[in-house]
Amino acid sequence: MSKWNFDFEQMIYKDVPNIPKKTTKKKRPRLMAVINDSCTGCEACIDFCPVDCIDHVPPAEYTGAVIPPVRIRWHECIGCQICAKVCEHLAWNAIDMLPIDEFERQAGIRVTDDILQEGTAAPAAVA
Repeated sequence: MSKWNFDFEQMIYKDVPNIPKKTTKKKRPRLMAVINDSCTGCEACIDFCPVDCIDHVPPAEYTGAVIPPVRIRWHECIGCQICAKVCEHLAWNAIDMLPIDEFERQAGIRVTDDILQEGTAAPAAVA
């Protein structure tokens, strides 16, 4: 690798976090990741999520572009902001971080410390 390539890559990727080790939700987050209308479904954020709480909107719930946008499963999000930083630097800045109280007010739900057991459906957020 030439010196120019190394410096160029460092300049572009210096603020993008490394892909983290996977973890699980431990407590109620202070912030919640929310996908905005800029999402193209590019999946840049998915591999960086340490709790795997980002996936595509199921086709049955989305009719529109060929590639549906991603969604955050809010009951699994730990508010780490990694997805928002990755999206800001590598994609479209389509993930907003909201204070948890504002998210709860807007979505009409209450986020708790509870971890859902596998196979249990999360309560739906009110739009």
